[in-house]
Amino acid sequence: MARTITTTEMHTGGEPVRIVESGYPLIPGATILDKRRHVRAELDHLRTALMHEPRGHFDMYGVIPVEPDLPEADLAVLFMHNEGYSTMCGHAVIALGRYAVDRGLVPTAEPETRMVIQCPCGPVAVRVEVDGGKAGAVGFESVPAFSHSLDLKVNVEGYGSVSCDVAYGGAFYAVADAARFGLEVPGSPVRDLITAANALSAAVRERVELAHPDAGDLGYLYGSILTDGRDDEPVSANVCVFADSQVDRSPTGSGVTARMALGHARRQVRPGEERVFESVTGSTMTGRIVAERTVGDVPAVTVEVSGRAYYTGSASFVIEPDDPFRHGFLVR
Repeated sequence: MARTITTTEMHTGGEPVRIVESGYPLIPGATILDKRRHVRAELDHLRTALMHEPRGHFDMYGVIPVEPDLPEADLAVLFMHNEGYSTMCGHAVIALGRYAVDRGLVPTAEPETRMVIQCPCGPVAVRVEVDGGKAGAVGFESVPAFSHSLDLKVNVEGYGSVSCDVAYGGAFYAVADAARFGLEVPGSPVRDLITAANALSAAVRERVELAHPDAGDLGYLYGSILTDGRDDEPVSANVCVFADSQVDRSPTGSGVTARMALGHARRQVRPGEERVFESVTGSTMTGRIVAERTVGDVPAVTVEVSGRAYYTGSASFVIEPDDPFRHGFLVR
């Protein structure tokens, strides 16, 4: 029989958020990381059906709601993209905050509604501005973020020796000034930024073995962020290339978190100070260090990231069993 999956479609800063509402099988697992392992092993054909063509595209992003296993969590979600399942996604959390208020998934209060969304990286505290019953801007405090490596020298194929940083903001990123590759953010062609970011990711993966104190599933490099080099200024632009060469249209919520952790490690930003981060679309997110923490023995910070999400529509996708492209495809 054909399977029908219904979704609500949103975007944050231009980055798509496809929220599954019905049609997915029950996802078992004692913990959210168990559920993530299950969908990766048993239901990956549904990810490719929704993320890849003809129902999606190379840079599509999606959310699968699941049952939370933390008592304080109001909602729990898995994130999916063109390659697999990420551990954190700030732009999706911003969309989910508005979605939860608008759909009545949490008790609503004005002028601010608060909730906890359980993500694979851990619980994320979310606040949504509400005026006249309408949800507006959303902010979230993610899991503790920290700097892993500063001024790491890596040999990047095609570019030579490059200095970069590595930080965790719910996922691990390599971060470097685009000028080190002879590029500009914004300004350079996106295809050139993708090539450089992918080469940097490959070099860091070869050089650095990443681990997270809380869970082994979190210890991998998600992607690379190329910046305009203005790390100590109030406004800075960047582009994030993650998964399989996927380009984030937003400033990247978990990337903003990681960059704020790097700024704190370099004493460029203090608790309470704000920074604005701009994406390749010109959309912005605001980052603010809320508190200083530790993760194991590693100095860390809690960062609040704020932005806005918008609806683009709804969909009812049909997957027919005799369709040769039922599980999706990519042409690049």
